[in-house]
Amino acid sequence: MASTYTSNLGVEKIGAGEQAGAWGTTTNNNFDILDRAINGVGAITLSGTTHTLTTSDGTLSEGGNKVLVLGGSPSGTNTVTISPNDQDKMFFVHNSTSQTATFTQGSGGNVNVPAGAKALIYADGAGSGAAVIDLLDSLTFGGTKLTATAAELNLMDGDTSAGTTAVAAGDGIVTNDGGTMRQTTAATFSTYFNQNLVEAKSALSVSGTVTVTPSGATSVYQPLTVSSGSQTVRVAVTNLVAGQYVIIDKTTTTNSMTIDWTNNGAVTSSGISLGSSAELGIGIFNGTGFSFSETVKF
Repeated sequence: MASTYTSNLGVEKIGAGEQAGAWGTTTNNNFDILDRAINGVGAITLSGTTHTLTTSDGTLSEGGNKVLVLGGSPSGTNTVTISPNDQDKMFFVHNSTSQTATFTQGSGGNVNVPAGAKALIYADGAGSGAAVIDLLDSLTFGGTKLTATAAELNLMDGDTSAGTTAVAAGDGIVTNDGGTMRQTTAATFSTYFNQNLVEAKSALSVSGTVTVTPSGATSVYQPLTVSSGSQTVRVAVTNLVAGQYVIIDKTTTTNSMTIDWTNNGAVTSSGISLGSSAELGIGIFNGTGFSFSETVKF
């Protein structure tokens, strides 16, 4: 009875009564095949755009390695065909070339390993319809499937590329909350920063009623002079959030001024009046209106 071979590694099974006096050589070769299949690291040199990764029966071959380190200088994306197409295979792949390596065994599906990347793949040995599958494609952590793209992971790893994608209030921003990584909406960040920012406006000369409008939900410092008589300054609250403040700095020591506030153009309340001294009117917005205080400047 002639020798036969295992389905996936091509290990020779000596037929009954065969290879008298020579079976030791065959057995040692089989051990070498098994050793390569368990822990073998094979350097695979790629060139051009195709390569056949072959496992031959009874022979030490490059397709019998567990780890494939791809090298060489392929001229473009290199299609690596796992042969034969009826063998089950599992490979750890390190693509150290400058081109993508596409692993295929049949028409059932391929796996692309980008330049410089590593992968864990298997081929199902289904013949002409065989497929190669990326075992890390559905990687889970704590029972949750990781769905990040390579581009997203690159950004988290310190990629310096930056786009101009507009930020919406509901977008999530990752932040370190006392050692725990959390995702918080952009609106929450906006509220925090705006409550802690101040917009210094240009000096304003008041003659008649004028309106001070904070932009982008910022706190405001507004210096002004009152040109004559008694004038009115209105603060628009449309853009404000609770906790923000307005400082009205009356820089002149003559004339007087009243501060009130408006909501979408409608006067909702009157605040305080500043006399003929150089004074500050300081207001804290509570979400509806202001709580004003008056401070005389020295």
